[in-house]
Amino acid sequence: MRKTAIVWLSLLAMLAFVLGGCAANSPQDKTEPEKNGQPAALEQTQETNKFYFTANEGGSISKIDARTNKVVGTIKVDGAVHNVQVSPDGAILGATLVPAMQHGHDQSMDMKGVALFYDTETNELIKKVEVGHHPAHIVFTENGKYALVTNNEDNNVSVIDLASYSVIETIPTGKGPHGFRISKDSQYAYVANMGEDSVSVLNLQTMKEEKKITVGSIPVTTGITSDGKTLVVTLNAENALAIVDVTSGKVEKIPVGQGPAQVYVSPDDTFAYVANQGTKEAPSHSVSKINLKTKQVVATIETGNGAHGVVTSPDGKYVFVTNMFDNTVSVIDQEQNKAIQTVQVGEMPNGISIMP
Repeated sequence: MRKTAIVWLSLLAMLAFVLGGCAANSPQDKTEPEKNGQPAALEQTQETNKFYFTANEGGSISKIDARTNKVVGTIKVDGAVHNVQVSPDGAILGATLVPAMQHGHDQSMDMKGVALFYDTETNELIKKVEVGHHPAHIVFTENGKYALVTNNEDNNVSVIDLASYSVIETIPTGKGPHGFRISKDSQYAYVANMGEDSVSVLNLQTMKEEKKITVGSIPVTTGITSDGKTLVVTLNAENALAIVDVTSGKVEKIPVGQGPAQVYVSPDDTFAYVANQGTKEAPSHSVSKINLKTKQVVATIETGNGAHGVVTSPDGKYVFVTNMFDNTVSVIDQEQNKAIQTVQVGEMPNGISIMP
């Protein structure tokens, strides 16, 4: 029986975790996506209005106003949304979807997953693209040419050409590819292989795996500094963040909280924020803030239960964290190192992304 990607993560990590949603959906979850753009009261220009989005495994995407931290839209889908990513120009929202039928016991077991592309202003679906089995994360290249999707059960990555919204390449990776980031120059993708102890380095010019970097037990997601020199990787089974010198391959491990999931590098490359999820039975509820120069944890910030996805605002002032087992997002003030607001979103929020 196919599971959602977070169940796959947990089974790999402890061989006994069974994750599920906990709280009921918020009232916004019952609304349908706006068919003709935003309501009149919320109409703003793209230049003045910024949003962040959460992928809710309960079957929706929440759209939140970044200034007010209010949910202003909900996109309903048939299946589990595992990850979301906003394009570099802010116009497109990409999402990975494991279709609802894929969880059945019949012929739907062979149903492939899809990548969904939406207009960030109107919430309208632009395109649905079939990818591989159990798609995990989606990331856009900075040059706007491609969107890449990791196919967790196929051990490969689908490369989607954004001019045609078609899969033009499928690149083999290590076992169980999951979270990843792409270098700022759009040349390399660094894919965490959850089924082994490595990160696959994909060359996006040759469309091939160039090498693997051994990092540690159950790597979940990666981050890369803007100069492409420092790679960070969450090690779920080691409760650690691996900091990798890309040139030399040297790996240093920094202890963090229990069951780290996603990591995000701040816009100025100073900090890495690690969301500590734990398990459904014993959830963690913190974010570890690591100074990448000193390689030390400088703050441990309290969040909701099951901290999973993490992203910063473009100016680095705020950190947004999805809390899977509370169905919320914690809004953290980076200077105060504390959560200043909690936002109710959809069921089992996983990935999170913000407009540039």
